[in-house]
Amino acid sequence: MTYYDYVSAFDMDHPYSLGAGEKTRVFLSLLNELGAHHRRESAHYAKIVGSMSNPNIARNIEDIPFLPVRLFKYLDLLSIPTSDVFKTLTSSGTSGQAVSRIFLSRENAATQTKVLGSIVSDFIGKSRQPMVIFDAEDILKDRSKFNARAAGVLGFSMYGKDQTYGLDSSMSLKLDALAAYCDKHRETGIYSFGFTFVVWKYFYQHLEAIGEKLDFGARSILIHGGGWKKLQLESVSNTIFKEKLLERAGLRRVHNYYGMVEQTGSIYMECEHGNLHASDYSDVIVRDPVSFKPCAVGEQGLIQVISLLPYSYPGHSLLTEDLGVLLGEDDCQCGRLGRYFHVHGRLETSEARGCSDVRQF
Repeated sequence: MTYYDYVSAFDMDHPYSLGAGEKTRVFLSLLNELGAHHRRESAHYAKIVGSMSNPNIARNIEDIPFLPVRLFKYLDLLSIPTSDVFKTLTSSGTSGQAVSRIFLSRENAATQTKVLGSIVSDFIGKSRQPMVIFDAEDILKDRSKFNARAAGVLGFSMYGKDQTYGLDSSMSLKLDALAAYCDKHRETGIYSFGFTFVVWKYFYQHLEAIGEKLDFGARSILIHGGGWKKLQLESVSNTIFKEKLLERAGLRRVHNYYGMVEQTGSIYMECEHGNLHASDYSDVIVRDPVSFKPCAVGEQGLIQVISLLPYSYPGHSLLTEDLGVLLGEDDCQCGRLGRYFHVHGRLETSEARGCSDVRQF
């Protein structure tokens, strides 16, 4: 069996089913295998972790060597021949900022898609629902504009059907068309997706400005992520975001997600109780920003994300520039097993970027 066969053998119908003991056993074995693979195939990675103590065999998940996520902005890190690169993902950045470059083989890209589907299906169900995309209707038509939002739209739209766009090409709300779509599908339920700031600015604020409301129905769901920094500057919290969307659009099930281009596919979905969850394919550690020792439950620190998916590049263990707090493990009220946490924002000295800022070439 190949490494991808082992990962694909997980129960994709239940992506939050591994308890702490079993998960530690499985993760240690696969992460040590990943580490050995990346040391063999990536000279940069081997040199970096070679300077660490005991980098070869980790006895605890906390001992897995991690790379600073910013490193991908400055080094081309890959563990496959360049001839095997099927897709390159890059993070977005403002003018003058370096961007991360993530190199995927065809197998790695396919595994990411499968896992993303498994995680999303746990929230929206296995049958595809009618879908509203809160973005410009022509966002996927011009490859020269195939930016962060376009990649997200393309990825999440795979799990819906009869897709319609909530905004026209000038980012104006298509109110009449959305109202008709809601009338047609609200009884069966509507699956909607958009980037957080886009949903807020171009959907909610437009409805508020003109004094209109829509009713997506009790069975509908919105998945959104990225762009939180802009909303926080406007003093819009996650709670306020949900309250306003319920008030103006009747959206009762609203789920944020946390993720990044450096670990595409391993998103951390927000459950019904407002907690972000690591799936069976990922894990999270919170570390003290000074000592880098693991923090206890309830202590704020830097978020380290761990994923079983990155095989074509050494991105399986990354220290982010995001601050957060671990809330617990295996005991969230939603019933999903695994660690769960909150994100509190970014280090003040870090570069501004969206959690979902990714584009494809």
